Amino acid sequence: MAEQILKEISANDLLAETLKIKNDGYRLVAVSCTNKDGMELTYSFDKDHELLNLRILTDTETELPSISIIYPYSFLYENEIKELFGVKITGITPDFNDNLYKIPVKTPFHMND
Repeated sequence: MAEQILKEISANDLLAETLKIKNDGYRLVAVSCTNKDGMELTYSFDKDHELLNLRILTDTETELPSISIIYPYSFLYENEIKELFGVKITGITPDFNDNLYKIPVKTPFHMND
């Protein structure tokens, strides 16, 4: 059975942790977000059938750095999370500036309490 690891980190540790993971030979599998008592972002990586997840619990006011400088293809996940959930992700390359989707409402998955 494949092993799965979950490590909770702060927004400030995201780039350092991601760079370490990249240098250890992991590939980015997915970045997901859910609105669960604030925003919960999970960055999932794989190496030799071992799934490593970095989890950040945050809000929509805290700025998160983009990991697109480390994993270039993360820009799609990050643009989607920024646009649909309202999470402030900075430095995405390329940044679609909330125009990835044609949606009738701004940040439809950002639920106010």
